[in-house]
Amino acid sequence: MNSATRAESREAEFHRAAAAAWREWDESPARLELVAHQENVVFRAESERGASFVLRLHRPGYHDLAELISEQHWTAALNVAGVGAPVPVRARDGRRYVEVPVGANESRLAGVSEWVDGEVLSDLVDEASGELLARSFDDLGRIAARIHNQAASWELPPHFTRHSFDVDGFLGEAPFWGRFWDASGLDESDRRLTSQAREHLRKLFTDFGQDAENYSLIHGDLHPGNILKTENGLQVIDFDDAGFGWHLYELAVALFHYQSNPHFEMVRDALVAGYRSERHLSDEALALLPAFLLMRALALLGWLEARPELGRRDAFDHVRGLVRRQVATLLA
Repeated sequence: MNSATRAESREAEFHRAAAAAWREWDESPARLELVAHQENVVFRAESERGASFVLRLHRPGYHDLAELISEQHWTAALNVAGVGAPVPVRARDGRRYVEVPVGANESRLAGVSEWVDGEVLSDLVDEASGELLARSFDDLGRIAARIHNQAASWELPPHFTRHSFDVDGFLGEAPFWGRFWDASGLDESDRRLTSQAREHLRKLFTDFGQDAENYSLIHGDLHPGNILKTENGLQVIDFDDAGFGWHLYELAVALFHYQSNPHFEMVRDALVAGYRSERHLSDEALALLPAFLLMRALALLGWLEARPELGRRDAFDHVRGLVRRQVATLLA
């Protein structure tokens, strides 16, 4: 079986699994449209009554049932606080998730949430400049601050559990996204640089600390590709990476893919201004932003190394180049 045939067979397996999952939500069949297949497999399910939903088949081994339920508790609380976030829909028997087989040797947890129509913010800003670009990142900074305001003051419900992007989660012996310093795509010089960066960041982040002023639940992947511009304002999607982490890491993620943009300084300043309009951020803390941009790059090295099936070698080489430049600047 060639690669194209294997891909078609795999897609057919996902469609059958999504159809089986949907029957737990609605006895009538739905029109299923595959909209994303990178790690989770995401369908748009349109019911016979014309309503649309997001049906997601979660990738095995990333989050267990308790973690997924915790994610829904948080998005519900964010909606109450005025932050547009996914609205989950329970199955007919009240379950939040159901397990369905995918092919002969795999099963996945499936969940459903309401579909939201809107334009992806990255599609609007990637070719933008001037006022539109600045206004978009000001809005993104405001959303980040509102998320952190809610999270920092929220009393976690019983049994709430999510991963942590703390010192160990980033830099310990078993980081959440992989041992970036051992990535096979690194040469000896890269390994020395990443090891030096690891020790430097470990001390820096340990000294920074983890209080409610700078550390709480974060979205974890809050870039413009995960923001929808809707008739009712901005909507945040894809909380798959949400966990406990530093607020500055959230801001670094928002900026990461715009570092080579000729308007980067304007983008950064607009993001920070938007954030500060809703939440305090000291100059001393902001001075650590370059370190968190480096941390994002290192974490991505580990993430890309662990997922060779994505065929992202060019992305790995790009991030490795960023790491080389950022480490040299940080340790100068």
